[in-house]
Amino acid sequence: MTGNQTNLATIALDDVTIRYGATVAADSVTLSVEKGSVYALLGRNGAGKTSLIRCMLGQRKAQAGSIALFGENPWKSRADLMARVGVVPEEPDAPPEMTAKQLEAFCSKLYSTWDGRGVRDRLERFEVPNNLPFRRLSKGQKEQLTLALALGPMPDLLILDDPTLGLDAVARKAFFEELVGELADRGTTAFLSSHDLAGVEGIASHVGVMRTGRLLLDESMESLKGRFRLLTFGRDGGSPDADRTLSAMHPLRVSQQPWGVEAVVEGFGDEAFADFSAAPGVTDPEASPLSLEDVFIALDGKEGERR
Repeated sequence: MTGNQTNLATIALDDVTIRYGATVAADSVTLSVEKGSVYALLGRNGAGKTSLIRCMLGQRKAQAGSIALFGENPWKSRADLMARVGVVPEEPDAPPEMTAKQLEAFCSKLYSTWDGRGVRDRLERFEVPNNLPFRRLSKGQKEQLTLALALGPMPDLLILDDPTLGLDAVARKAFFEELVGELADRGTTAFLSSHDLAGVEGIASHVGVMRTGRLLLDESMESLKGRFRLLTFGRDGGSPDADRTLSAMHPLRVSQQPWGVEAVVEGFGDEAFADFSAAPGVTDPEASPLSLEDVFIALDGKEGERR
């Protein structure tokens, strides 16, 4: 990571390793999140996503490497940095007997930049009761309240740890729609981990994928979606040229179907596909884009084969 990248990045992780005893939660992870971007960190349970977030928030110290928010160390400067960061944890957490009205009033005293009208409008829009104890709110209402409070101080950075986990489809859709609108209006930088790949696909500008502590990829959504494709084609006998040109697109999975061959490739390009289409023995080739979920499944399967 260059010095310029670090200076421009809202979040910068350089060779970060996190351990719990003998268990490695994050293994030499390097990534950066530029100002105004929305970075989605994906991975199965236990991949190391939450451990990285805890270190970003200064809640624990990494065993190796460096972490910077706005160019400062969150472990050493946590109090100052957290004034610029809004957090939506995996499990909504607040004093169980406090109401939304009481929580908003309490939080408003902690920040000079507090947007009380925005918080109240958001809670009204999502019909979060003002005077019901937090413990009696639904999961969706708790998430919307937590998001409203996180956005209340108009943070420069919003960090969300799997915020839609356990929500039904309607609540997930409402949450992401609200988040999209807020980020577009404010230009806030966001870092989120999530299992909701469909929701992430509509909001993220950059994607990272983790597995067992390692970062498998880190790139823009546009680049990721551009280089992954599902190829379908027929084969008319064996052809070394067909095999060579398919290999040039780095197939992750090739399967024989009753109607022909299906392949997922991670190195698609117009020129490479044209070479493959023109190879002897290849018939009726077609290339289709993949959803983020399809890409994640393909990468997860690829990594599983290596273990």
